[in-house]
Amino acid sequence: MKRHRTGLALALLLTLGTVAAGVAPAASATTSGSVVHALEGGAHPLRTVEPRGDTSDLRPLDAMIGGARVVGLGEATHSSHDFFALKHRVFRHLVEEKGFRTFALEGSWSTGLRLDDYVLHGKGDPRRIMREEFQRDYLWWNNTDYLALVEWMRAYNLRHPHDPVRFMGDDSGWAGPELYDAVTDYVARTRPELTARFDELYRGLRPTVATGTYMEQYLNKPYAERREMADRTGQALDLLKRQSPGADRAGYERAVQNATALDQVARQYAFDFTDPKQIAASMRYRDSAMAANVLWWQRHTGTKVLLAAHDAHVGYRTYDPANYPKMQGAFLRDRLGSGYVSVGLTFDRGSFNATGQDAAIHRWTLGPAGPGTNERILDRVRYRDYVLDLRRVAAPAREWLDRARPTRSIGTAYPDGPYDIALASTHDVLIHLHRVEAARLRDR
Repeated sequence: MKRHRTGLALALLLTLGTVAAGVAPAASATTSGSVVHALEGGAHPLRTVEPRGDTSDLRPLDAMIGGARVVGLGEATHSSHDFFALKHRVFRHLVEEKGFRTFALEGSWSTGLRLDDYVLHGKGDPRRIMREEFQRDYLWWNNTDYLALVEWMRAYNLRHPHDPVRFMGDDSGWAGPELYDAVTDYVARTRPELTARFDELYRGLRPTVATGTYMEQYLNKPYAERREMADRTGQALDLLKRQSPGADRAGYERAVQNATALDQVARQYAFDFTDPKQIAASMRYRDSAMAANVLWWQRHTGTKVLLAAHDAHVGYRTYDPANYPKMQGAFLRDRLGSGYVSVGLTFDRGSFNATGQDAAIHRWTLGPAGPGTNERILDRVRYRDYVLDLRRVAAPAREWLDRARPTRSIGTAYPDGPYDIALASTHDVLIHLHRVEAARLRDR
């Protein structure tokens, strides 16, 4: 993990810390054998992670999801092909079999709007959008798997113009210039007398440089200046909320949400990142903002949402409380109850991309999980890849799943973890993969 001020703050936006957990004592052969046997009783094998072809092997997942309106699908690394490809496959299946219509990504709100314009209307070039939007700590999303997903979504909409799929971003690390334009254009159209006031409040905030450069420059501003910028976005949001919706309530609500997203970005950076307590507060704010954005989208579009994020962000229990007091999954469960389902992902061995201590991107490869880890037992199940409903596993596996033990959870930087994770209290469903391979990053 990068240790300079801006690097620490932005690394925490997308990754967990690097404090390794202790290794739990290995279970006896008799005990572990009984656990494996019980896990096998509830495990459903997966044919492949690749999105092409038949998806009937995912039907057991349908019952596990039930009537959930939002499903969080995690990843144990931020840059493995198998996790990204599986998300494409699961989304395609849920679209065709369960009526899901939105793919939500741990990316910025304004990025999501640009990609949504493409999948809905064919506006823009997805390669260029991804190149321009997915920079710095978002660069991991600029990969060939997500490009294939976006192109599939566009093709689906050409075949189903009256029942389209949608793309959204829920994060608060960046707001593109078009988002400022959306708010000020609405004000100019409906409340022209307020145009000068909004121009003043948003002064100096509309990006004029590339995404990564803007994020770096923003965090390098003095703390007091970042606080003042957040104060102005808050004033703009409050002013807009005080206006009457008029006849176009939907347009008003979109404008308020866009102004909310602008305020979220400013507030995300308006913490003192030299203070560990404020860093933790900023991460809690980020997860609460991501959850709020997903909830707004689901409520206003009426679509079922597949939420793609790190295992930590879709889960219920934090396993790095010093940096992440409460996770997005916990906020969503608070609001949706059983209407939210968390699906975690684990892997036994393989490769991924992550930033090293030299600040360069490397392809890292890990061998089989060690003794005392969750993955060591999970990989003994006779299926290479499988899905498991953690809520319905029989004893003694249930008791085993309730205990926290070292588990891989790797963000944008490596080394990272492992962390003590109790799988059954962190997720509802688990997908375990035997091996993963590093994703292919674009434009590198």
